[in-house]
Amino acid sequence: MTQIDSSPTDIDFGLQFSEADAARLRGLRRMRALALSLLLLAAVVFILTHGRDGAWAYVNATSEAAMVGAIADWFAVTALFRHPLGLPIPHTAIIPHRKAALGASLEEFVAGNFLRAEVIRERIDSAQVSRRLGEWLTSEGHAKRIVDEGAQVLADALSHVQERDVATVIEQALIPRLVDEPLSEVMGQLLDEVLADGAHVGLVDLVLDELGRWLADHEGEVAALIEHRAPTWTPEWVDRRVSTWVHGQVVEWVGEISRVVNHPARQALNTWLEELARALQHDAETMERFEALKRRMLAQPRVVHTSISLWDALRRAVIGSLHDDSGLMRRRALEELELFGHRLMDDAELATRIDARISDAAAYVIENYGTEIATVISVTVNRWDGKETAERIELHVGRDLQFIRINGTLVGGLVGLTIHTAAHLW
Repeated sequence: MTQIDSSPTDIDFGLQFSEADAARLRGLRRMRALALSLLLLAAVVFILTHGRDGAWAYVNATSEAAMVGAIADWFAVTALFRHPLGLPIPHTAIIPHRKAALGASLEEFVAGNFLRAEVIRERIDSAQVSRRLGEWLTSEGHAKRIVDEGAQVLADALSHVQERDVATVIEQALIPRLVDEPLSEVMGQLLDEVLADGAHVGLVDLVLDELGRWLADHEGEVAALIEHRAPTWTPEWVDRRVSTWVHGQVVEWVGEISRVVNHPARQALNTWLEELARALQHDAETMERFEALKRRMLAQPRVVHTSISLWDALRRAVIGSLHDDSGLMRRRALEELELFGHRLMDDAELATRIDARISDAAAYVIENYGTEIATVISVTVNRWDGKETAERIELHVGRDLQFIRINGTLVGGLVGLTIHTAAHLW
């Protein structure tokens, strides 16, 4: 911000100005100096030609009328912002005395003519926001800059999350809500959806594969477990033969379940899960047992500690990935942003849908909150004092208003010349 010195003329700007405001003030002073110079020139010409005859009489009449026009328009322009010559003449200093009404009128004008849904929609449609966003994202370095800055912001935010804050949220907000909220019906519906989509099949296959692999790799441990359970009176070689046979049967049975899609064991599991899903939704006893199990689990002190440990591990993993310039998370984010930018440029249907959503959102905001947004004008104006309001308005429009004084000088002179000529000819 630049502090502009007080003007040596009848305006005293005591505000803090930006460079743009400083340029406006310099332009205002130049135009005011030009208007004043024309008035002084007319006065000098009037003095020098006073009392002369002939052609000088026409010049004298012209300069006299020019002075009258210049002074009248100076009074009109000055009366908008302050009392001319400091005299409390009625109906002067209009803006300082009526700033509240001015702010309200300006608010009403903006709200009625600019903050309208159809105007906003038309502007957004013509701006082609999606296409411009796509061009910007695909331009060199823009997507990477978003990813870099976004990763830094997210990493900093995660770094400042304290364990005690997480514990407080879990203990005081999450766990009490889970305890009070019945979840059995929700879990039953979720299980129904999983079974209907067959989403559990992959998990069952994974468990069977891992179980079969573990049994095949740990034959000695399985055999030792079986032999340990055998009666003490059986011979060792019998125990060994039995344990080997049992291990082979278990491995073969697990492999058969894994290979056969409609194996009876799989069907039995599906039937049990379907019955469980129905019971969780409709059987009061099952629902109560589930809720009791849920409450017992959530009451365990280890729940909070385990949740914090999981959160901390996830947080550290995400932060590490965000700090790695060549990490998977940042590379994927960059690829997705660039791909999205190309889609915005190439997929006209997608761009149209996004523009429509943006237009709808903007129209919704304007229709529901346009009046509140416009109140910023009147609130801001009301916060200024009268002198400050006049100075701010004059700073922006005062330069153009000086043309009124200049035109008043020129037009007044021409009108004076015309009247003097007409009177002489008459």
